[in-house]
Amino acid sequence: MRILLAGSKGQVGFELSRSLAVLGEVTAVDRHSCDLTNESALRKVVRDLQPEVIVNAAAYTAVDRAESEAELARLVNAQAPAILAEEAAAIGALLVHYSTDYVFDGAKPEAYTESDTPSPVSVYGATKLQGELAIAAATHRHLVLRTSWVLGAHGANFAKTMLRLATDRSALNVVADQQGTPTSAALLADATAHVVRRYQVEQAGQGAFPFGTYHLVASGHTNWCDYARFVIAEAQKLGQVFKAGPEAIKAITTAEYPTPAKRPANSRMSNRKFADSFGLRLPPWQDGVGHVLKQLF
Repeated sequence: MRILLAGSKGQVGFELSRSLAVLGEVTAVDRHSCDLTNESALRKVVRDLQPEVIVNAAAYTAVDRAESEAELARLVNAQAPAILAEEAAAIGALLVHYSTDYVFDGAKPEAYTESDTPSPVSVYGATKLQGELAIAAATHRHLVLRTSWVLGAHGANFAKTMLRLATDRSALNVVADQQGTPTSAALLADATAHVVRRYQVEQAGQGAFPFGTYHLVASGHTNWCDYARFVIAEAQKLGQVFKAGPEAIKAITTAEYPTPAKRPANSRMSNRKFADSFGLRLPPWQDGVGHVLKQLF
């Protein structure tokens, strides 16, 4: 099986390079070898390789900067997925694409399901939704996997930022009125490999593969402040010493920490559809965080 992996140097892409390698010949490209804003170059990569599966882990993820770089965010998050979907449709390939909890406005009190109507409140969320819609319009042979609060041992993320700040400062203020689910890049990559393998098997046997949109997140939920406290506490158990321990992390409101982009207050997403459709148990978010910390220390 020929697999094209876009965004191979990001948190998720790094883990996908590992997890997909056992399934076939993986051709990995990043922003240096394939400019996602260059339509002709992107189409050429697909046409030259003729992959059976395209996994798009590339994205513009600078949520606040997107407010002032809306066109660049659109090119990467909306136009590039549209092009990949069109090319996938032309050659009959499966397209796996990652989206975000930020396609929702956060007003729902319960966890979001795939049947809930998206209503993004930021440029980032809006461009990611545009990408989803473009994919669905171009090909039915797709998996759009919405995830949230991604972390990994490779790349930048909230957990690493908290570790650095707690080392340098004696106290931290962290927002506590935004809820979501930290999800490890390794979990995303391993789950993706599982579904691509199922696609591989079912296509060989002409089976009915469940294409569509899914919420792929770890189980459970938390808020940013409790997440930060958990990260520092777990790192302490691994022998790390900080100026600011968990007790020195103060809960504040979103209003006390204004940002250029608005965030949804509730980013919780139900993973039941994904778990039931693909026969997987999605572990608690704490497991993924603990695994990343053990890799770091």
